[in-house]
Amino acid sequence: MTLDKRLLEILRCPASGEALQPATPAQLDAINRSIAAGTARRGDGTPASVPLDAALRTASGRIYRIDDGIPVMLASESIQTEPASDSTG
Repeated sequence: MTLDKRLLEILRCPASGEALQPATPAQLDAINRSIAAGTARRGDGTPASVPLDAALRTASGRIYRIDDGIPVMLASESIQTEPASDSTG
């Protein structure tokens, strides 16, 4: 899933205002393991239960899923993960 570069330049995290980048395959694998284990929580505090095929990520680790090519930019539906580091891409 590739989003238009111009769209990525415009989109910002509604909670923090941070820029967004596509989640890497390794990041998607990690969040999907967390979802499967029942430890991933959405922004509204409820458990995340649906695995992600594509997502956008902030540097501080907030994940926004992409459904059918459309980013779901709702802070209440985001998933908080560990901040990005150089080793995770």
